[in-house]
Amino acid sequence: MKTINTAIEGKRCSAVTLLDTMSALGDLGWEAYPAEGWEEISVMDERNTPMRSYQVCNVMEANQNNWLRTRHIPRDGAQRVYIEIKFTLRDCNSLPGVPGTCKETFNMYYYESNNANLWFIKESQYIKIDTIAADESFTQTDVGDRVMKLNTEVRDISNLSKKGFYLAFQDVGACIALVSLRVFYKKCPLAVLNLAQFPDTVTGGDSALVEVRGSCVNDSEEFEAPRMYCSGDGGWLVPIGRCVCKPGFEENKDYCQHQNYTVLKTKAHMMTVEGLKPGTTYVFRVRARTDGGYGSYGGEIELETSHEDMLAIGDPNQSTILAVSIAGGIVLLIFLVACFVVSGRHCGYIKAKQDPDEEKMQFQNGRVKLPGSRTYIHPHTYEDPNQAVRDFAKEIDASNIRIERVIGAGEFGEVCSGRLKLPSKREIYVAIKSLKAGYSEKQRRDFLSEASIMGQFDHPNIIRLEGVVTRCKPVMIITEYMENGSLDTFLKKHDGQFTVIQLVGMMRGIASGMKYLSDMSYVHRDLAARNILVNSNLVCKVSDFGLSRVLEDDPEAAYTTRGGKIPIRWTAPEAIAYRKFTSASDVWSYGIVMWEVISYGERPYWEMSNQDVIKAIDEGYRLPAPMDCPVVLHQLMLDCWEKTRSERPKFGQIVNTLDKLIRNPNSLKELANSSVWEDPTTPEFSVSTVDEWLDAISMGQYKDNFSSAGYVSLDSILYISLCELSKMGVTLVGHQKKIVSAVQSLHAQGTHVQV
Repeated sequence: MKTINTAIEGKRCSAVTLLDTMSALGDLGWEAYPAEGWEEISVMDERNTPMRSYQVCNVMEANQNNWLRTRHIPRDGAQRVYIEIKFTLRDCNSLPGVPGTCKETFNMYYYESNNANLWFIKESQYIKIDTIAADESFTQTDVGDRVMKLNTEVRDISNLSKKGFYLAFQDVGACIALVSLRVFYKKCPLAVLNLAQFPDTVTGGDSALVEVRGSCVNDSEEFEAPRMYCSGDGGWLVPIGRCVCKPGFEENKDYCQHQNYTVLKTKAHMMTVEGLKPGTTYVFRVRARTDGGYGSYGGEIELETSHEDMLAIGDPNQSTILAVSIAGGIVLLIFLVACFVVSGRHCGYIKAKQDPDEEKMQFQNGRVKLPGSRTYIHPHTYEDPNQAVRDFAKEIDASNIRIERVIGAGEFGEVCSGRLKLPSKREIYVAIKSLKAGYSEKQRRDFLSEASIMGQFDHPNIIRLEGVVTRCKPVMIITEYMENGSLDTFLKKHDGQFTVIQLVGMMRGIASGMKYLSDMSYVHRDLAARNILVNSNLVCKVSDFGLSRVLEDDPEAAYTTRGGKIPIRWTAPEAIAYRKFTSASDVWSYGIVMWEVISYGERPYWEMSNQDVIKAIDEGYRLPAPMDCPVVLHQLMLDCWEKTRSERPKFGQIVNTLDKLIRNPNSLKELANSSVWEDPTTPEFSVSTVDEWLDAISMGQYKDNFSSAGYVSLDSILYISLCELSKMGVTLVGHQKKIVSAVQSLHAQGTHVQV
């Protein structure tokens, strides 16, 4: 048995060979009956290496039934195996004088058994795999020229359960030679992703996905249970969850490496840290422990001691002391509030006492904040906005950044890609937003407010902030680099190229990121595919956290009755009418994002005006299912678009629903868009104009395209081509296929269409 690595759709998979006749050193020892049927022979390949093969050519006699059976093949735990056969087959027409019973096909069967020493199996006990035909057959001339046309066919058998199986080949009157046989199965190979290791995993039977739980690498711990799915083709799909490095360690590619750190423990609500050096920066991370175990670590709290601290303590000969108040489950919150309260003074050390008002902060929105949970802090609550940047964003020396090329333009200036190399860390690719020259102080604050927000988030489906440059010009925000850019553009570029499972995986990642934001009481307000970024592994991450989004220049925005502009097509009715933005309004927007994903970046509500969209939504209209959309996904969209916000699902429920769909791919097979136009016998289908026909097939957004191109009657579109559609501006492959399919349906319907 040997393992062979091969590429499946750009991902590594592992193929384990169970049988390969090309590597056989002696006779294969297969059973042939009757004896005058299949014959084992030895031939030489092009490298003069002997090969063992079987041939049969009893074409002069009718009613042939020749069987050839392999030895017992252990399945090695595989539920699905692949059979690759290479063979040559003679063209019956090239054989003079043969009867009309000559065949150019043969049959392949299998029989499962726990017995490795069966000497006889009834023909009726075999299960047929397929009838095998040759793509190319050879003639007498080919034999004379020694040109043998080799055919290669691959078949598979699924849901195996016994110790092994036998393969059998039935000849019913062909002239054929089995040159080689290879039997193998596929595995998803050992992989490390998001600091979690996933073992070699044998693929499931049929096309089922196998869910695999990852284990955190050394010096890391679970942030969210790491899981991946092993596909039937041996590729890893849909990464979920991740591990994070333990305190004192930092991530370095696929492992965590050590830093110097000290662990301090206390059972009190206040801790005094002694022995600190003046003029030194210290980083603190805090977590609470209860009977239920450890909570999550809070974010990094960076504090700098100074000589003033020495005077505050009273003895210049003592080392600096840091007094820290710790209040149960709101550890991080107390740190941030304490620093905010004294922001008008030097914030080098914190001396915060337990305050009755701070106890109340443990209750938020009617619920108790659990130990280790975090709450989003609005930068505008700071008296000094610059302090928010210092609290949440790491300052980076500009000399560590190398800008390489411009990749776009943002609200405040250029967006570039480049590299970041910090001391003792590996170089990484980054995206760099720069603040254009001539900015006002307000523009600077608004620009950096996004960093103050992003710096509070730590989740695999939220864009990661690397740091900021504020001490020199230009002012910059540095984030991780997402190779595939925005989701809407990426989907349009790859229209129709992904499986439903891959699309659901994208949706799941977005929902997971939004659940994290919702749990932190952060409302995004502008969730749309254009604000989702995609990396090289198809991981989707939520982005665009600017507090002062200038939507007045946004073509997707429209004035509301109360002033200001918002993205109408993605916004919930209560947010449009009353500017009531909540996590529930984000759920509405998420439903629109789902629709964008399934439709490969199609514009929601097509060419309807914003006012028409508002009116239609108010009257109960909801977007129909895109082409090839599973019923369960469209129903989830409709749930997100419930008019009453309390009836919409929570993001946690959405994540759970998508997880169930990923674990059960069969639930995605029933499609929602079986329109009446697809059934030529449907009596209700009756259209008389091109516009009506386009509406019927949900392609109404192309009415102007057809009219401008001169297609004004139904008979004029009966012979429209893909080339013509492209010239008309119908460039999405999925839409082209849908229109051509509908045209073919018009041909089939005949009198059912009123022309």
